[in-house]
Amino acid sequence: MKILILGAGKMGSFFGDVLSFDHELAVYDTDPKKLRFIYNTVRMSDPKEITEFDPDLVINAATVKYTIEAFKTILPYIRKDCIISDIASVKTGLEEFYATVEQPFASSHPMFGPTFADLRNLSTQSAIVISESSPEGKKFFLDLYKSLNLRVFEYTFREHDETIAYSLSIPFASTLVFTSVMKHQDAPGTTFKKHMDIAKGLLSEDDYLLTEILFNPYTPCQIENIRKELKHLLGIIEKKDSKAMLGFLTKARENIAEKG
Repeated sequence: MKILILGAGKMGSFFGDVLSFDHELAVYDTDPKKLRFIYNTVRMSDPKEITEFDPDLVINAATVKYTIEAFKTILPYIRKDCIISDIASVKTGLEEFYATVEQPFASSHPMFGPTFADLRNLSTQSAIVISESSPEGKKFFLDLYKSLNLRVFEYTFREHDETIAYSLSIPFASTLVFTSVMKHQDAPGTTFKKHMDIAKGLLSEDDYLLTEILFNPYTPCQIENIRKELKHLLGIIEKKDSKAMLGFLTKARENIAEKG
C-alpha cells in the first residue's frame, strides 16, 4: 500500500518507522528541516508532490491544532477513494469534518505517546479504533495495532471522547493541580520525585493538546468528581477521623486492584 504521513513529529516519525518496511511510504511536512532524519521514505514539503505519489491511505499525524487544516491542504491532491485517517487524541470536530468529504475515513487513537511509553515494547499499551470508520480503513488500523501487540478497542466517536475525559483529563488535571501548589524541595521524597517526573513529561506536551483534552465536553464532570473527593478527604483530615480514613484508603485500594 502507498501511504502518506502528514507531519514529521514524534508520532509521524513513529508511524514512519513502523510502516516503511512493509509499505511504500511518503512523509509530508511544511518544515523541510523536520524531514532530515526521516529514512526509507519519499520526503515532501510541497503538497503538489502528493499527486505524483498518489497515496492509497493518508495518516494525519499533525498536531491536534492543525489536524483538520492539514487535511484541507492535501485533499485537492488525492483520489476520491484514498482513505484519510487521523490518530488524534482529541476528536473534537473530526466526525463533522469527515461527513463533508468524499473520501472514506478511518479514525484511531494510539493511547500512548513518545513522552512516557517505551516504543520498543508496547504490549502494556492500548489503542482505540473508531467504529464509524470505513471497513477497509478500520481493518488496516486494527491489524496494525494488533501486530504491535497493543490492546485494541473499538469505540464510537462519543465513547472515545467519554473515555478520554476519564483516562486523560483526570490525571492531567491532578498533575496540573500538583504542579500549581508545589514548591522546590532540596530533599524530595521518592513519591514527590515520581510525581515531578510525570509533571515534567506532561508539561513538555503541546499547550494546545493539553487545552483541548481538558476542554473535552465530558471533562467537567470528571473534574467535579475530583473536587468532591478532595473535599471529602479534607474533611476526614481536619476531623482526624481514623475510621473514615481507613474507609477512604480501603476504597482507593479497591479502585486500583486488578480485576479478575
